[in-house]
Amino acid sequence: MSSISRRLTGLLASVAAAATLLVAPVAAQAQPALPDASSNVAGAVGSSQQDLRDSAWSTRNQIHQQTSALHPQAANAVRGAYDAAIESAFPGLINQRTEAARPKPQPAPAPVAAPVGTPAMNTGPCPADAKVCVDIDGRRTWLQNNGQVYYGPVAHAPGKPGQETPRGTFWVNRKVKDEVSYIFNNAPMPYAVYFTYNGHAFHQGNLAYESAGCIRLNPNDAVTYFNDLQIGDKVFIY
Repeated sequence: MSSISRRLTGLLASVAAAATLLVAPVAAQAQPALPDASSNVAGAVGSSQQDLRDSAWSTRNQIHQQTSALHPQAANAVRGAYDAAIESAFPGLINQRTEAARPKPQPAPAPVAAPVGTPAMNTGPCPADAKVCVDIDGRRTWLQNNGQVYYGPVAHAPGKPGQETPRGTFWVNRKVKDEVSYIFNNAPMPYAVYFTYNGHAFHQGNLAYESAGCIRLNPNDAVTYFNDLQIGDKVFIY
């Protein structure tokens, strides 16, 4: 028998004897038959160190289970004595096995990246109360409500040199869906929204070349401008 086996056998034999003395006085209570700890360990002679540890742990679990019917004071005394013997023979075994049996905490969920906000659009000098803004040099235009852009920016074609689109503040004064230009041989100006009394308007047209002063828009944009802009809406062109 190895020195560890002899040591543990002696300790557990003492525990068994103490358990008998503690359990005996418990009146009117069924007493479970405690496992023979010393014989369990003695049977492991010649086994590996791991086998001895497993045997000691198995016996401990049996003792803890079978003393559950005893008076709590007696049960705790028996369990404490055996645990002390286990700790003396195999230091740290109880803590190691107890920790291993505990449910492992679930890993914390990976932090969710905050959504990247859309950077605010540069609206230049266009005032918040303007309904439509036109950036001539940037070839962009958009619709807004109280300074919040809700449509665009979209591309446009302004007036050509010598017939430049006027810059400044204007107001929508007239809308003609199927407009034509009488000055330019009845050239079509669908979805015309006039902002001066000199013939300047937003309307559908070809963006490949500049206009005679109007703001030309692609078809879908022209329809949106025609539907959204109302008489009296402020137009700001810069």
